[in-house]
Amino acid sequence: MKKKFSLEIKSPCQENFDKMIPNANGSFCSSCAKNVIDLSKKTKTEVARFIAENKDKSICARLKTSQLEEEFEINEISKSNNFKYAIAVAASVLVTSSVVSQEKQPVKTELGCSEPTGFKLGKIAYQEGKMVSFVLSGKILEKATKKPLSSKKYPELQIFVSGSNVSVKVDPKTGAYSIPVVLDKKTTELHITINSSDYSSSKTMKIDLSQIRNNSLILNLSIDSEKEMQNHQIMGGLGVNYIDTKKTKNS
Repeated sequence: MKKKFSLEIKSPCQENFDKMIPNANGSFCSSCAKNVIDLSKKTKTEVARFIAENKDKSICARLKTSQLEEEFEINEISKSNNFKYAIAVAASVLVTSSVVSQEKQPVKTELGCSEPTGFKLGKIAYQEGKMVSFVLSGKILEKATKKPLSSKKYPELQIFVSGSNVSVKVDPKTGAYSIPVVLDKKTTELHITINSSDYSSSKTMKIDLSQIRNNSLILNLSIDSEKEMQNHQIMGGLGVNYIDTKKTKNS
C-alpha cells in the first residue's frame, strides 16, 4: 500500500551544522548530544526510505528548504483504512536551501575528518596508483566588483571541494584559500561548496590536472553572491504528515 507524506518543521534549532563533528553515522551535535543525518543530498526515494525505516525513532537531520514543499511516497502495510493522520518525529533538524546540481552527487560539509587511509595530505604532491595529491589554491571574488565577498554578510566563509576531507577558511581580506586535495588522475570536474553561516553555494567546475605545477593547482572562483549564495535556515522539530489520498482523489 502506497502512502504519501510531506515534511514540516515545528520548532527552530540554532546550531551550526558546519561546526559539528563528523562521524560514521552523520555529524555529532554536542548541544543536544545527537547525530545529525544529512538528508539534503538524498533523492526523494532515499528520503522516503529513511523516514519509513526510522519513523519511530528520534531523528536529527539536515534538509533543503525545497524538500519541505515536496511530496514523498513509501510502500507500507497499513493497520487501518484511515489514511489521515500525522506522525511527529521528535527531532532537531537543520534545513538548508542550497541547491545541489545533482542530488545523487554527495557534497560534504564536514570539518576535521581523519585523513584517508594511505595518504598524508600536505603541500608536497605525490602519486600513488591512479591518484594524485596536490594543493588547490586561488581566490574567491565577487563577480561584479572583483573583490572578496562581504565579510559582514558572509562571516567565516569556508570552502570544501570533492577530493578533500576538510573544509578551510577563506581569507576575508583577500578572498584567498588553500586546500589539500586527492583526486583520480582522470578527474575533469570538481564539485565545490562554499559555506558561510546562513548562506551556501554549490557548483561544478572543470579542472585540468595536467596544469599542476610545483605540487599546486590554481583555481580562482568568480561568484555572483546575490544569485549563487543561497540563504538557508537552521530549523528543528521535523513532522512527517501523511496525506489522505482518498480526499485528494475526490477533491
